[in-house]
Amino acid sequence: MTPGRAAATEADRQRAAFLHEMCELLWSSPANGTGAGVSGELIVLPNAARPRLVVPPRRAVAAAAVRQYGEPRSRRSRIGVRALSVLMRSGLGGAVFRDRVTLRTPAGAPTIDSYLRSALDRDVYLSMYLGAPRANRKPVLQMLDPDGRLIGFAKIGLGDLAGRLVEHERTALELVERARLQAVRAPRVLHYGIWRDMPVLVLSALPVRDPRVPPADGALEAAMAEVAAVAGIERAPLAGTPYWSALVERLRSAGPSDAVSKLLGALEMVAGRSGGVEISFGAWHGDWTPWNMASTRSGLLLWDWERFALGVPVGYDALHHWLQARVVPGGDAPRMAATRCMVEAPRILESLVPDAGEAQLVAFTYLAELATRQLADGQSAAGARLGDAGAWLVPAAVTGATQL
Repeated sequence: MTPGRAAATEADRQRAAFLHEMCELLWSSPANGTGAGVSGELIVLPNAARPRLVVPPRRAVAAAAVRQYGEPRSRRSRIGVRALSVLMRSGLGGAVFRDRVTLRTPAGAPTIDSYLRSALDRDVYLSMYLGAPRANRKPVLQMLDPDGRLIGFAKIGLGDLAGRLVEHERTALELVERARLQAVRAPRVLHYGIWRDMPVLVLSALPVRDPRVPPADGALEAAMAEVAAVAGIERAPLAGTPYWSALVERLRSAGPSDAVSKLLGALEMVAGRSGGVEISFGAWHGDWTPWNMASTRSGLLLWDWERFALGVPVGYDALHHWLQARVVPGGDAPRMAATRCMVEAPRILESLVPDAGEAQLVAFTYLAELATRQLADGQSAAGARLGDAGAWLVPAAVTGATQL
């Protein structure tokens, strides 16, 4: 992060609008609010035109919030985050990064701060990361104590979709905790409640700053297999399962469009050709990507369980991890990568789905699942970079259907 004033992009403008919307929602009024006295402020990093993170002005808290920000992967990124953290702790950060959001809250008004302090029975300082536009975007707050120690994270279900996902993650994590997984460490639910008619989920912090270590050979696949089996594994003919019926129904609920029609046609084709093939069904994390996990000396850490589901074809997590690692950083053309996903499926799923034909059938259903998710959620309309399923996932699924 630097205090420079590079030209703001459309995504930057949407982040800035989201920031002010969230300040009004969480602390009653944003900057320039009226009818309330100034109750505090947040430092905007790197600046108001390109907001990525807001932190309290308290030195130790601001430094710790920056230190926890994101998951810098390159040496340059790690050095930059470390330098910024030192700058914030020294007190000079406030002079270098001058943009602020002024919080104007009526005396005694309930805020997210007061709610979380009461729920956890301790003093809490909040920092907020501003992610890219998505249909399921929600406030995710870092919670720190006065000395900058990380307490955990609070997710707030803003809107119907985000609200359902927050509630779902609570249920998923409670199930995972009861399962006592050995290969994976997941956050624990510290609190769940309703604030201003919105679900609030408070999660423990995982030790993401622990030294990273390369996963042992087969460790990632073993962890995915353990998650898949969390509620048991069953084999059944694909098209006769509740999963298949629900997939078709979810796709239809997305409303009429060319992408929906093409994908429904592909599903009908596969049901006719391969619907009687038995495959294994289990659970999946739902968004197992390189940035939602960390291999550390403390074990394999895995967070963001809001898309967890039971009764899906075994192998989805491995396919999702493979595909997202290629398209989200922008390295591979999305449509080409999605098409390759089916071709590469027997290799990707070698330890989870040994039969090559079954692996390709699972890969087709995965592409249909991800496309259906995007279409039903309205990710394209929300401005998500890869949200237009009709441009990459649906064509790949249609091509794959003709090859099964």
